[in-house]
Amino acid sequence: MLRYRLTGSDLGEVRFGISPLCELGLSLRAIRDPSRFPLQVGWLRATERARSRVDLDALLPLLNDRTWSPDFLNPRPESPLTRVEDELAALERLDPDVFARQIASVHGHVPERIAADPRAARDRVVRALRELWHACFAPYWPRMRAVLDADIAYRGRQVARHGLAAMLNGLAPTVSFADDVVSVTMKDPRDREFATDGAGLTLVPTMFTRRASVPVDDGPPLILYSARGAGTLLPREPDRDPAAVAALLGAARTDLLVALRDPGSPTSLAARFGVTPSAVAQHLRVLREAGLVSATRAGRSVLYLRTDLASALLAGRALD
Repeated sequence: MLRYRLTGSDLGEVRFGISPLCELGLSLRAIRDPSRFPLQVGWLRATERARSRVDLDALLPLLNDRTWSPDFLNPRPESPLTRVEDELAALERLDPDVFARQIASVHGHVPERIAADPRAARDRVVRALRELWHACFAPYWPRMRAVLDADIAYRGRQVARHGLAAMLNGLAPTVSFADDVVSVTMKDPRDREFATDGAGLTLVPTMFTRRASVPVDDGPPLILYSARGAGTLLPREPDRDPAAVAALLGAARTDLLVALRDPGSPTSLAARFGVTPSAVAQHLRVLREAGLVSATRAGRSVLYLRTDLASALLAGRALD
C-alpha cells in the first residue's frame, strides 16, 4: 500500500499530465505479456512487424518478474503538452549512477551488463526507446492523445460536478481517497506513506496500465492510471454483423456506435449519415446515459467516442 497524505495546499495542486515516455515504458508490459493486456491486443497486432526493428533486448530486461519498471521510464510530466523528445533528452542527461541505481531498485541488483558501463547502457536504452516511438507509437500518437485528452477532460468535469474526492475515488479500483490521504493498493510488501508537503500530486492517464501504477522509489507524488477508452485505440477484434445490436438499440444508434470507433462530433456524424445534428445529439444523449459513449469538449466542439462496453457489445462478447 502506498499512501500520499495531501496537505492543505496540495489539495489545490492535484494536476494532470501526459507523458509519452510513460506510455513507452508501460507498453513494455504488454509487449512482454500480451495475455494480461486484452485492451491492447489491436495495437500489439498492428505493430508486431514494426517491433522487429526495435532493440527490445535493451528494453524488456528493464522489467522485473512483476513487470515493474525503473522510475526513469515513469517521469513526472510538467503538463499535458510534454513532448517525447524532451523526455528522451532528459533521460540522456540522467546521471549514469542514478540510472543504475533505479534499475537496482527494481531488480534488487544492477545486472552485470549495465554495471560494466552504465553510461553506454543508458544511451542504448534511449536509442531503443526512440526506435520504439518511431516504429510503433508515432503513427498512433494522435489517436492516443485524443483518448488521453478526453480522459483528462472527463476527470475535470468530475471535479467540477462532484468534487475532488469523487474524481480520485473513480480513478481505478485500487485507488481511494479519504481524510486527505490518497491510497494505492499494490502487489508490494512495503507499506509506504508520504506527506506531499507542497509537492502536489500528478495524475497521468495511460493506455498501458490495467489499474494504477506508482513510482518504485520515493520520488515526486505520481499516480498513473488506465485512461477511459484505452480499448478503443485499435479494435481488439472486428465488429460482428451488428444486426443483433440493431434489434436491441435500433439501426441509427447502432450505426453511430460503429462509427464512433474514432472520435466524432454531432455535426460530422450528421453529415456522414445525412441527418440533422439535433437528431444525432438525441441518440448520443441516450447512448451516453447507457454508458455506451463518452464525450469530451474540444474547443467549441464536443467529441464522442464509444466505450469499451460498446465495443464489447458490437463484438458479441462479454466485457473483459
